Amino acid sequence: MPSADFGRIDLGDVTPHNIKLLRKVNTVVFPVSYHDKFYKDVLEAGELAKMVYFNDIVVGAVCCRVDMSAGTKKLYIMTLGCLAPYRRLGIGTHMLEHVLNIVQKEGNFTSIFLHVQVNNDSAIEFYKKFGFSIVETKEQYYKRIEPADAHVLEKFLTPVQQLTNGDTKHH
Repeated sequence: MPSADFGRIDLGDVTPHNIKLLRKVNTVVFPVSYHDKFYKDVLEAGELAKMVYFNDIVVGAVCCRVDMSAGTKKLYIMTLGCLAPYRRLGIGTHMLEHVLNIVQKEGNFTSIFLHVQVNNDSAIEFYKKFGFSIVETKEQYYKRIEPADAHVLEKFLTPVQQLTNGDTKHH
């Protein structure tokens, strides 16, 4: 249960009805702008895209997609962000836990990954707390923003093997 001094955090679907709010939030939170195709895809993303509400106010969102490019199934976090006044209230954690639950339920995902601007220390620290690490740095990943370089952060998922006595073993 959230403690009394915090508010209630809820996740809701992205719908044609609230997609403009998602655009607004992303415009405020992220230094890059997302095209119409991004928003079109997000409407089809189901559980992979969620608006986050703090006491019934939209304060952020998480948008992911399944990435099959290297012959493996990975989850790519396109955006995960929350308006500045609402940071450090557990909202990002709530969104990331939703994402981690999806990959756990679905299975077959080898990892979760995302790009973070190299100077975004708070985001890097946040993801490291959840077991992500920097696997590469892409130069000139971003256009029109400085610094233009991005770290790729990735969390590798260990396949869990069921044993007969109900214990789970990581291998």
